[in-house]
Amino acid sequence: MSESETKNSSRILLGVTGGVAAYKSPEIVRRLTEQGAEVQVVMTRAAEEFVGVAALQAVSGRPVRRDMFDAAAEAAMGHIELARWADRVIVAPATANFIASLAGGFATDLLSTLCLATEAPITLAPAMNRVMWAHPAVQQNCATLKARGVRLLGPAEGEQACGETGLGRMVEPAEIAAAMLSKPTWLAPQLLAGRRVVITAGPTREPIDPVRYITNRSSGKMGYAIAVAAAEAGADVLLISGPVSLDAPAGVERVMVETAEDMFRASTAAAKEADIFIGCAAVADYRPPTAALQKIKRSAQEMRLDLVRSPDTLASVAAMPDGPFTVGFAAETENVSEHARGKLDSKGVDMIAANLVGPARGFDSETNALQVFWNQGSARIGEDTKLAVARRLIVLVAERFKAASRAGGVTQAAS
Repeated sequence: MSESETKNSSRILLGVTGGVAAYKSPEIVRRLTEQGAEVQVVMTRAAEEFVGVAALQAVSGRPVRRDMFDAAAEAAMGHIELARWADRVIVAPATANFIASLAGGFATDLLSTLCLATEAPITLAPAMNRVMWAHPAVQQNCATLKARGVRLLGPAEGEQACGETGLGRMVEPAEIAAAMLSKPTWLAPQLLAGRRVVITAGPTREPIDPVRYITNRSSGKMGYAIAVAAAEAGADVLLISGPVSLDAPAGVERVMVETAEDMFRASTAAAKEADIFIGCAAVADYRPPTAALQKIKRSAQEMRLDLVRSPDTLASVAAMPDGPFTVGFAAETENVSEHARGKLDSKGVDMIAANLVGPARGFDSETNALQVFWNQGSARIGEDTKLAVARRLIVLVAERFKAASRAGGVTQAAS
């Protein structure tokens, strides 16, 4: 589908609920319409306390809809007319109250009713105080909606209107618009809806002394892109990350670790509750057996450093009884296919995604390309941005996961 075709076919219904972040809604509309989308705004009564109807009508070029029964609507039933009209639905901001209403199947106003009546994919951009977002009731409602195929975009972490800082801030209008205008395959089929996916990313640091450590050139960008793609596909994502300079992806739970031992402990614990485990982290194969308590001073002409093997996180997860569907990564400098197939067998994993690394490739690039192997099969993902490659990889992982589940080879944690 060409870019122009994507634009011309975009009929987006923007639901605005009663949160402070509603003041950003006109900017969402502006960014969508600039890209050629038709935007229809539906507001709750509470939203009018935070943003004016006139502003939204001006930027959308369409009357804002608020009433369940509208004399101007088809057969005076606005919720059915709008439910049929929309290609996609985005509620931004989505308050805790609206999320609870939708999870409970309540039809208390025009917006909640049309969300129940539409067949269009629904995306929510949550916005609330950090404590509200962390409340078990809110998290359970979100999990319920994700299991039904509703996509959550965010929330982001940052300063909030209440003066506190934390997770709960609505993602920015530019990010919302980009997500809603992305290829339809990432908005409709929620390939991993209701599934728990654990992803590792980034390097590890193995201490030599208080100021020195052994590490590698992994930036974490590929693993973070996979976390974004898995969340887009509807998964409940836990990202276990080594030291990187990247922000946590919106809507993704992140745990930071440092050493190979830390990565091993966090991963094996999280994998017990996972449907799918994707080991993208560049974990140190060897580490110093102990770290010096004080800085090692420069003295002799030579210094020898003893190393011992680090625990094998990927093989350990793959060997778990009733463990998750396990995907490994192989970064190779030569003989990619040969080494990747060898790792597929030696680690006992279900899939291996292999890539060639070196100068300006893999670790040092914004792009990537993968060769993916599984038992009696393979696929090639050509060079593209890391997010585009991650999206194609997630499609493959979802397909192989479902095939393995049908064959009885995977115990599904979410079942």
